[in-house]
Amino acid sequence: MFPLPGAPRQTPMDPTRLQAFMNQGPTNAATITALKPTNSRQAKRLILYNIPPDATEEGLLSFFNSSFSNLNVITNVDPVTNVQFSVNRRLGLVEFKSSEDTTVALAFSGFEYNGHPVEMRRPKDYIVPLVADTHHRHDQQNGNPISPMVPDTPNKIAIANIPLYLGDEEVIELLKSFGDLKAFVLAKDNDHDESKGIAFCEYLDPSTTEIAVEGLNGMELGDKLLRVQLASVGMKQAPGVELGVNAMAMMAGTTSSELEQGRVLQLLNMVTTDELMDHEEYEEIKEDIREECEKFGQVIDMNIPRPTGGSRQSAGLGKIYVRFEAPESATKALRALAGRKFADRTVVVTYFPEVDP
Repeated sequence: MFPLPGAPRQTPMDPTRLQAFMNQGPTNAATITALKPTNSRQAKRLILYNIPPDATEEGLLSFFNSSFSNLNVITNVDPVTNVQFSVNRRLGLVEFKSSEDTTVALAFSGFEYNGHPVEMRRPKDYIVPLVADTHHRHDQQNGNPISPMVPDTPNKIAIANIPLYLGDEEVIELLKSFGDLKAFVLAKDNDHDESKGIAFCEYLDPSTTEIAVEGLNGMELGDKLLRVQLASVGMKQAPGVELGVNAMAMMAGTTSSELEQGRVLQLLNMVTTDELMDHEEYEEIKEDIREECEKFGQVIDMNIPRPTGGSRQSAGLGKIYVRFEAPESATKALRALAGRKFADRTVVVTYFPEVDP
């Protein structure tokens, strides 16, 4: 019906407003994004223990943001939004902008503040995300062998107390002795590209997770003991892993699927930088290792990279390469040496491609 003459005409509706109205969902419906565990408030919180008596909420807030903002593993500038203490100051609560920044911070539990080691834990009702967000799976699907993105999943591992002179390649080599990696990142300062001694990884085979955690946790590497745990949940470790460190190190030497058996072995966690810098000590170590390896067959050559030019980060530093005359000798040596103690350090052994190291 047309309006009668003189009747007010209705203003036509703006098409863009109409389309916006049609695109709206029910006002009381929860979206999939809102239901993700990573978006819950508890996923972005940590509980603080052993708070120094002279600490203030403002001081800790500033400390967290100045310490974390410039790390390559942090996604937000000033990642901490709030710090609160309980009335009796026995506990504190720190809240982050994102759940993944919270996981990174959890790996730094035990940090020193005003002379006190401050511990951090997840809230009891924290829910671990079962799968990674789709944008994190992109790198892996596009053929990159190891993704630099390590999203929060039940199989994400945090490795702390890594000697600062070890770079990405050295840490990856150690981790790959337990299996192929899906993702890895070493926490570094963005300005100077310096390691913070903490890394995160996930294995391609989820069944490797518990084996690697048990085998690596407490391992002496250089002058430090590694602290290895499930990253998303911290100290709440999965039960049921009863194998000891030696058994795990043996498995590490025999389960790597990336390299075929050959004549060359790579030995890790046997020598420190300080030992290699002293010429006499270096020659003694080289003689001892050759003598031990020759028990399993003829050794053609051996290479132990040393620091050059005063640098503690030379290529291959901390590794030992041994080439046998026969593959059978290398296999015997691997089975005998993996998991053994050398200077109170647990030895990790893997096959290595036959090239001049």
